[in-house]
Amino acid sequence: QDLDWDLWLGPAPWRPYNKGYHPFTWRNFYDFSGGGLTDWGAHHFDLAQWALGMDDTGPVEIIPPDGKEHPLLTYKYANGVLMYHVLHAKPGMPEMLGMVTVIGTKGRVGLWYGGLTKTDPPWLAREVIGPGEIHLHRCPPGGHERGDFLHAVRTRQKPGADIEIGHRSVSVCHLGGIAYRLGRPLKWDPVKEEFPGDAEANRMRSRSMREPWRL
Repeated sequence: QDLDWDLWLGPAPWRPYNKGYHPFTWRNFYDFSGGGLTDWGAHHFDLAQWALGMDDTGPVEIIPPDGKEHPLLTYKYANGVLMYHVLHAKPGMPEMLGMVTVIGTKGRVGLWYGGLTKTDPPWLAREVIGPGEIHLHRCPPGGHERGDFLHAVRTRQKPGADIEIGHRSVSVCHLGGIAYRLGRPLKWDPVKEEFPGDAEANRMRSRSMREPWRL
């Protein structure tokens, strides 16, 4: 199978072909991606944003780990809710119940792509959701990448995670990556989608493109 290496690189900086980049591990290099944070993070933060009711917005502050008050990457939302990026469990942390664990007033709920993985206490999994409450989006046969997408194409209905939701989910990933790289707390305006008064962070919202690529 042929590979047009120049086309594959696209707007990324030129570099010779290396099997360490293609076909899979390109995501580990900042020239091509944002590392694991924008890889698996796009899936997990999507679930977290949905659970928080934040599908159309985002956090207002991002704080990288400081080894003191904030041992984990921390996101703060305007309503006071906190979200943490857990790379490795820390001593004293509650047990993770899934790839995403939601902690509420009645207990904890673990989430994964198939839905609930575990609840604490167990009876939370048997709670009946009322007709007026928010219900999970159910994908047609074929999953989200085939069934749900093709259903949306045929019916013109929105899929479970449309382009705006996807944009917001991956924005959370990039915000975390910028905070990690700068090593300092950041304020974020989710309406204007900018870091207020922070030129250094704002420059990291995009990157230069190799000619002839442009937006």
